[in-house]
Amino acid sequence: VGAGPAGMATALSVHQAGHDVALFERHPQARPAGNILNLWPAPIKALGLLGVDTEDLGAPCATEFRNAAGHRRVKVLLPEEIQREYRGGFIGLLRPELYQRMLAALPDGVLRTGCEVEDIEQDRSGVRLHLSDGSVHEADVVVGADGINSLVRRTLWGETPIRQHNLQIFGGYTFDESIPGERGLCLISHDRTVQGSVTEIRFEGRPGRQWWVLEAWDASREFTGDLHARATELAARFPGTLPALVAATDPAHVQRWPIRDRKPIKQWSKGRATLVGDAVHPTSPYAAYGAGMATEDGYFLGRRLAGVDLSDPRQIAAALQAFEEPRRPHTARQSQQAFILGQVFHHAPAPLRPIRDAILDHTPLLQKVVGEATPGEIIKQIGEIDRAEAAFRAALGTSV
Repeated sequence: VGAGPAGMATALSVHQAGHDVALFERHPQARPAGNILNLWPAPIKALGLLGVDTEDLGAPCATEFRNAAGHRRVKVLLPEEIQREYRGGFIGLLRPELYQRMLAALPDGVLRTGCEVEDIEQDRSGVRLHLSDGSVHEADVVVGADGINSLVRRTLWGETPIRQHNLQIFGGYTFDESIPGERGLCLISHDRTVQGSVTEIRFEGRPGRQWWVLEAWDASREFTGDLHARATELAARFPGTLPALVAATDPAHVQRWPIRDRKPIKQWSKGRATLVGDAVHPTSPYAAYGAGMATEDGYFLGRRLAGVDLSDPRQIAAALQAFEEPRRPHTARQSQQAFILGQVFHHAPAPLRPIRDAILDHTPLLQKVVGEATPGEIIKQIGEIDRAEAAFRAALGTSV
């Protein structure tokens, strides 16, 4: 249920496992909810194994955090062999191209658009999805890939509150190559209260750069200003490339979104149902990992269902539990770290900000938390994918 990256990755992986799949999308077409996007090597690896064309997908980047004066606080350290294999430690792209490539990999007849699921019920014999047109679809397993306001999550576990970060982000992109600046880089800068970011991108073979600016914002207030004008005002706090990129951006290519998530839950699956992506671990852009973790979820879920008799509720329950157990701590760590970083950078009391910045500028704290621990998680996920792929091939009795 839901044809974003989580739903499409799940459909691809479950199909490869030999099961019939129906992918329900309530909109007339599968469409990206945003524009700018980044992917780490682990989801790139998963996409390739799912049959998605990753050739020349996005622009490879190194990643650094700096203060507003240009002092480097963090350099994300991924091994050289990882960077060689995946064309860089961090890939900058636009969401529409990821959707295009994932949609192209889906088998005919899997995606069913304009199909809104209104109710779900299950018992030991199966699952029944009640659609808005009055029809009922019967299945052996249901996967909620239906975003932060997931119907499937609510059906399984009841309503849980959305956690407002009281932050807002403005993001956009331009293909104007006349603007000077460091290339091959994802550069994240902070002054005392605002974040500014510039990342190399490639879209359908065309080089460009994406940017975002992020500030504290009371989520109870409606934003009524001009998106491009506010982004311009925030970008002016940073020297160098960022203000020029914002100025060169078509206002139609600027988006705003409030940052919010839900706290991690202790159990994802129940009976014949489970959750993936933002339905279970919506994550702040501070992690730069939301779509990536969603893609990984779908990959791992399909691999766990290989060789499973979907008529047997005990086999299903065991497979879903085996799927979620290693995913829970990984995704919770990323979403919680992203939340904490947002609070530290944008909601610290004014008297504490100079102390915070001195710590970040003159100690290895942020380097250890972001520059070393995050790459360690990425490398771990690549290893998990290798092990899952070997088990998958064994379950299907194939070397391919």
